[in-house]
Order: sequence, then structure tokens, then C-alpha cells
Amino acid sequence: MLGKDFVEIYVDCPIEVCESRDPKEIYKKARNGEIKDFTGIDSPYEIPDNPEIVVFTQSDTVEQCVNKILDFLSSR
Repeated sequence: MLGKDFVEIYVDCPIEVCESRDPKEIYKKARNGEIKDFTGIDSPYEIPDNPEIVVFTQSDTVEQCVNKILDFLSSR
């Protein structure tokens, strides 16, 4: 449906790490019930079945993640 140019990129990061990187405290607000239907807190998150690219932001730097994506795209 999305076309041949669609590329699914899964940015893999544990929710605990996402929460620790949250300067606006949005996760805290979601956990306190101030934000409803927040993905990963009170709304489910579905990990993609077969993404073209997976980047691991907990272990890789931003530069490594970007380079992995750019390398993939340039090879297409």
C-alpha cells in the first residue's frame, strides 16, 4: 500500500532509556495518568515484524545509527 520506496526503520531502545532521555518529562506525565493512550505506557507498542533497518540507540551513537541508515539508503 505504501509503495516500493517505503523503508521501515525500527529504532530499538528500551523504555527505561527513553524515559531517562525525556527532558520534558512526558513519560512521567503518562505514568501519572496526565497523558492517556501513551504508546509503551498504557497503549501497546508493536515491534515491527520485518523492518529493513534496525538501529540500537542504547548501544550505538547517533552517528553510527545515521550512518547505518544512510548506508542502507545509498545501496538502494
